[in-house]
Amino acid sequence: MSRTAAKPGPARRASAEPYGSVAVIGAGAWGTALAAVARKAGRAARLWGRNEVDIATIRNTGCNMRYLPHVRLPDGILATTDMAEALDGAAAVLVVTPSETLRGICRQIAPHVPAGAPVVLCAKGIETHSGKLLSEVAGEELPGHQIGALSGPTFAREVALDHPTAITLAFPFAQAHRREPEAAPASRMALTLGTANFRPYVSDDLVGVEVAGAVKNVVAIACGMMTGAGYAENTRAALITWGIDEMKALAEALGGRRETIAGLAGIGDLTLTCSSTTSRNMSFGVQLGRGVERENVFNGTSVVVEGEINAISVIDLADRIGIEMPVCRAVHDILHSGAGLRERFAALWSRPLTGESRSLNLALAHPAG
Repeated sequence: MSRTAAKPGPARRASAEPYGSVAVIGAGAWGTALAAVARKAGRAARLWGRNEVDIATIRNTGCNMRYLPHVRLPDGILATTDMAEALDGAAAVLVVTPSETLRGICRQIAPHVPAGAPVVLCAKGIETHSGKLLSEVAGEELPGHQIGALSGPTFAREVALDHPTAITLAFPFAQAHRREPEAAPASRMALTLGTANFRPYVSDDLVGVEVAGAVKNVVAIACGMMTGAGYAENTRAALITWGIDEMKALAEALGGRRETIAGLAGIGDLTLTCSSTTSRNMSFGVQLGRGVERENVFNGTSVVVEGEINAISVIDLADRIGIEMPVCRAVHDILHSGAGLRERFAALWSRPLTGESRSLNLALAHPAG
């Protein structure tokens, strides 16, 4: 007896409430832009920063002149240097500080985060030495709080200027959330931050999203290096493709899903970061590729380049679990082991010839080797 295929049901309608108030910890460009998003979405928004001059400027002028000059922020953002004030009554918390400072910041906010408030990590990386994902670090320091991540192809200035943007919000899903996904923290955060021009997608693959964010910064440095050294578009396309494969391999080994890498947090973010010197990681690589000494990059100013740090932590983790990541290792060796840029990248092209499909068990000596 033939059966008629079941028609897909209607899309689920949101039945959960957004979080009414959001505290953003970190008043750099990205933190300021996310506070602007939350305010445009109609939420009470508080922005914490440690620099009293910057915070006073935001309060007095409505602009973050250091990190987002001449971008007018929405009215109603409460900017403060007082952590307790920033977190008082917060229904949800966004932590937007560099990855290497995350553990310390989590310890600092722990006494002030309201019970039950989810914490969304907006930095990208892996903890150096421990090999832990940032969600593991935050989970250790903030027990009892649900930990998630926000990631995707975003330049802070474009977000603050309200250009159309899409991102991924990822949290682990409990069994109850499988039955009622609208009530999951990721869904509620999507409702909290969604605006006409800021479109969040919901994910339950926190590991995949975090791995993608950490690896893409390293690959962006690789693309910048080769661009600065005078190589062309073919070369960059190959590096991006290999970088995607390295993301997939590491994510899968840690329990994430390869399909996540095909989304906004993976291919989306990697494509953006590897295509524009607006990205600090790409710009950093370009300058090194042109022969600028490390101490003179960015005109000698102190700029946090996440991929420079991530190159160490990503390779340490890959070595721990036996994953080959040739592009990330090349960046690591150039930045941290004194390897020559051209020689190290030439070695990428002279590796044994292999099948593109994983099912082909093939390795041929490179004819130019």
